[in-house]
Amino acid sequence: MKQPLTILLFIFSITFAFGQDFDKVEITTEKVSDHIYMLTGAGGNIAVSVGTDGVFMIDGQYGPLSEKITTAIKAISNQPIRYLFNTHWHGDHTGGNENFSKKGATIVAHENVRNRMSSEQTIQAFGRKVPASPDAALPAITFEDDISFHLNGEQVYAFHVHNAHTDGDAIVYFMTSNVIHLGDTYFNGRYPFYDVSSGGSIDGMIQSANQVLFLINEDTKVIPGHGKLSNKKELTAYRDVMMEVRDIVKKAIADGMTIEAIKAANLTKAFDEEWGQGFIKPEKLVDIIWTDLTRNQ
Repeated sequence: MKQPLTILLFIFSITFAFGQDFDKVEITTEKVSDHIYMLTGAGGNIAVSVGTDGVFMIDGQYGPLSEKITTAIKAISNQPIRYLFNTHWHGDHTGGNENFSKKGATIVAHENVRNRMSSEQTIQAFGRKVPASPDAALPAITFEDDISFHLNGEQVYAFHVHNAHTDGDAIVYFMTSNVIHLGDTYFNGRYPFYDVSSGGSIDGMIQSANQVLFLINEDTKVIPGHGKLSNKKELTAYRDVMMEVRDIVKKAIADGMTIEAIKAANLTKAFDEEWGQGFIKPEKLVDIIWTDLTRNQ
């Protein structure tokens, strides 16, 4: 069955918007623990747990990459993909849902992920319209606060963090292996994007990092939504930078500065060289934080 025209147009818009040629994307596999791997390609980082109970997969990147991702998983497991867990609704994490669902995977996510995927959305920070997803792409199992899976020799515990990157974020913790996937609540080594139009907030991003830091230890392997495999020390540095940048913008707003004046003042320059080289540039981060902190004024 052919994909609806709206979905095809959305895929093409992603490709051109980010200059991404999916034919040239390579899926790279990195072993994280005895039976957990991180897959990178284009879009959000994927985690897979493999074993006799089947494959448990976190996020699926873009639809055009599904066959490459499947091939990479087959190289580490001969078992089927039983579950595909979405950390949030954005297309670089859920774009493969329909393809994997049709191959037999059960999609699981926070209830707000299904709600947002069920209707047209607007990512206001980039002026991008996102059409509703087809029924086959929607999560079949949803939860409100937390959910547990018992497979491949361990408990997998997923819990909702409120109004962080979006209003439907979930953290997934492989408790026995001491591996945790943070989705887009964590951009390792770079300024984060959080989607104010989807219920995200800088305070929620910081609080989600605090929750995880309380839970993990120095040996925990931390899989970010974007960036290299990480750890508690790097996550702490990320949290601290988010707090400092938030406080800088908050003080500027309290001092009566306009968004134009804040941008012109280059108030984040102390952090920009290290943290501002990713997808979100300093000016865009300041704009998002300003929009967030002033939306109720």
